[in-house]
Amino acid sequence: MEFKKIFNKSSGLILGLVIVIGVTYFLGFQSGINKTGAKILYKDNPEISADFSLFWKAWDTFRQNYLRSKNVTDQQMLYGAISGMVNSGSDPYTVFFPPTAATSFDQNLNGNFGGIGAEIDIKSGQLIIVSPLKDTPAYKAGLKANDKILKINATSTDTIATVEEAVNIIRGEKGTTVKLSILRDGWNTPQDFSIVRDTITVPTLDWEMKPGKIAYMHLYSFNESASLDFYKAALPAMLEGAKGIVLDLRGNPGGYLDAATNIAGWFLNNGDVVTKEAYSNGQEDVLKAAGNSALVNLPVVVLVDSGSASASEILAGALRDDRQVKLIGDKTFGKGTVQEIKKFDDGSEMKVTIAQWLTPSGQAIDKKGLVPDITVQITADDAKNSRDPQLDKALEVIKSEIK
Repeated sequence: MEFKKIFNKSSGLILGLVIVIGVTYFLGFQSGINKTGAKILYKDNPEISADFSLFWKAWDTFRQNYLRSKNVTDQQMLYGAISGMVNSGSDPYTVFFPPTAATSFDQNLNGNFGGIGAEIDIKSGQLIIVSPLKDTPAYKAGLKANDKILKINATSTDTIATVEEAVNIIRGEKGTTVKLSILRDGWNTPQDFSIVRDTITVPTLDWEMKPGKIAYMHLYSFNESASLDFYKAALPAMLEGAKGIVLDLRGNPGGYLDAATNIAGWFLNNGDVVTKEAYSNGQEDVLKAAGNSALVNLPVVVLVDSGSASASEILAGALRDDRQVKLIGDKTFGKGTVQEIKKFDDGSEMKVTIAQWLTPSGQAIDKKGLVPDITVQITADDAKNSRDPQLDKALEVIKSEIK
């Protein structure tokens, strides 16, 4: 009984202390918020050391002072803040997409979108054409790989930080016109190209049987249909008794890594390394061929140029390292980093660079590209007269290997 009374008194004292301490803490915490302008921000990483009170001060300053702040929603401000955070990495391939931009990006990857039909990129701070896609407005207008885009509709590209930002400006309704100011190697002054936008369907593959039973396959893109389209070309080529293959990856800006790996499986033995993904922590993931190896015993040469990028460089590098296949043409673009798409609940997405690609021998591709075994350039006179010395050389080499 006595113990019970003592316990009750102790409990009351402890409870009272808890209430006093709790009220004091709350009042002090609230006072701190009022003085600093800080707001509670979700954070589950104790290693983050930034003072987020500055973020909220900037938020409130913008809201209270910007002339047209009423025209900007809180959601737009949030998306802008996220974009700024992502851009702090100075990586043109790491980008945040609000929902509308995310839909446009997904349509691009899936192979159908509106625009002029040119793969573009940022290299050494300059917006350039990687490759105009076959039979698109950009291709028909005469744009070339490595053309520098100085202006879009009279607006300088100097301030454009990401490829997607440029894409959003170049795209527009079908039938409308976009004007690009282009500077090409060998030109003293830029020239303007007025290009009528159209609905773009990314071509995948053309093939034909050349004399001597040489299957010539021109792969334009590693889009969603690339694996199936390659199967539709390889099967009849084998049935017709192909003795060698010229695989043309010129002007192929890349696409899905899975498509490149699947196609590599036709040319390599199961278990051969296709590429390695090297992460910042030193970890390496090895991607290996796991296909039918149906073309593993056929001689192959690969055509590449400055428009061959990303997945094209992975496939070309794998065939050279694993099978000593010769690369013919010009040095490739040098886009050798791995991006992953992260989707968020509101429809927005983030494309983020997570690793870099290495060839099976460990050669880094990014910003270096692949130097061909046999360099052959196409001159302006060749292009004017529809000559293709690179293909001519490839056919010469493959015939010697067949013999």
